[in-house]
Amino acid sequence: MAKCDIQYERGVTVRPSYVDPDFRGCCRIFPAELSGGREPTFLGYQNAWANDEHIMLLAEKSRQIGWTWTSSHGVARRHALKGYALDTWGTSRDDMQAMLAVNDCKQFATILHAGATDLGRQIIDTRGSSAHVLSFAHGTKYYSLSSNLDAQAGKRGNRIGDEFALNKENRMLYAIMEPGVTWGGFIWLFSTHRGSANYFNTLIREAREKGNPKGWHVYRVTLQDALECGFLFKLQKKLPESDPRQLMDEQAYFDFVRSKAADEESFQQEYMCVPSDDATAFIPYELLDGSKIADADTDYTINQLRECKGELFLGVDIGRTHDLTVFWVVERYAGVRFTRSVIAMQNTPFKQQEQQFYALMDLPNMRRAAIDKTGIGFQFAERGADKYGHRSEGVLFTGPVKEQLAYPVKAGLEDKTFRVPDDKFVQADFRSIRKEVTSAGNIRFAGDRTKDGHADRFWGAALALYAATESNAFVFAPCPGTGRRANARRARRADMRLRQNDWSVEE
Repeated sequence: MAKCDIQYERGVTVRPSYVDPDFRGCCRIFPAELSGGREPTFLGYQNAWANDEHIMLLAEKSRQIGWTWTSSHGVARRHALKGYALDTWGTSRDDMQAMLAVNDCKQFATILHAGATDLGRQIIDTRGSSAHVLSFAHGTKYYSLSSNLDAQAGKRGNRIGDEFALNKENRMLYAIMEPGVTWGGFIWLFSTHRGSANYFNTLIREAREKGNPKGWHVYRVTLQDALECGFLFKLQKKLPESDPRQLMDEQAYFDFVRSKAADEESFQQEYMCVPSDDATAFIPYELLDGSKIADADTDYTINQLRECKGELFLGVDIGRTHDLTVFWVVERYAGVRFTRSVIAMQNTPFKQQEQQFYALMDLPNMRRAAIDKTGIGFQFAERGADKYGHRSEGVLFTGPVKEQLAYPVKAGLEDKTFRVPDDKFVQADFRSIRKEVTSAGNIRFAGDRTKDGHADRFWGAALALYAATESNAFVFAPCPGTGRRANARRARRADMRLRQNDWSVEE
């Protein structure tokens, strides 16, 4: 442990006196009791963080272990002090998190009799920046902002960066926040990791490995650490008795969370403070973060797809037992390919897979599909071509073909012309793609095989973009004895049927 790392109190395995005799949870670790046999409100790491008076605090943490809630207590406690004269400016991941942070702070302020008044969302400067504002009895305020860089500029007082690594411009955000504490105040930055090529990770490594020039107090709390502090006891107290997690001890709960993660890389990063290696990932996090759209806009039903105004295109990556079959639908509208549906099937009979394919292909605005015809996908692609003609194309996954499919996905994310779901499994599949150079000097694209597939969602998306690419549509091989004019006429007739959605007559 580096000198800058803060140690905190762990839990105990002897059942404390404060535990209700009717408590049915199977946890084995409890927070150490306070004087008089009282139960502590905060776990060891929470108590250490909320009461740390150092002005530079930095924490890498697991998901969902109560860090924002704890920080809200730290803010309320300071603003409750008579004579406290500094405002606090907090930046959250999004507007919803900003509002929740204010709500938490207001609850603690009520307990501390700080006279807090929720002023709601307000415009806070001439640039039109807004914040959720909490006013305290002594005249200070807590401004909880979404991830807006400009809103932090020119403000004086405390600074909080919640999920700091998830801000797409976190280096610039820190550069704007830091001068604000010149005349007093603290800086708290806390987050799960977001890859290794990230300023948050740079700050962590600088503190631990390069002498800590900025003078941080550094906290590291993994899921395992939280469990050792008594986290599962706090959780089981809140759960209904029928919840299956009541029957878990710490090891069983750890394994449960691990099994639910999108993949091992995601688990290590989200819960164990191990940043993903951006050096080997083909798709960096910032591209995914900048291209996400809400789940509700990427989970369309057949009826919703039928009502789409733009043209639809389908990518199908075929799997059966270990790999997934993925149907990825994009809508091309105003020059942007919006993901509208991602359907993943595992251990599903081919008859059911084909029924799903036919339902999508029979949509009046479905223009074209590209199907992985490698291995077990060959017959599926052949039957698709028999039924839908030129609208359904089989794609054989060779090394060069994978390269041609992969780069347009990255390019679409870079120029914001391809939008993807805010979904952990999609993110895991996209992140699992690695560009490798073979001993012969050839480039190949490989995806890690996990219990949830083999980067199947990535290849489904890549095939959908291929289907939606104008230059790939209706490329005909020369027909002996017909010449260029016949082929041109054939292409024009196919294009006319496509526009009229009339495929009743096959070539």
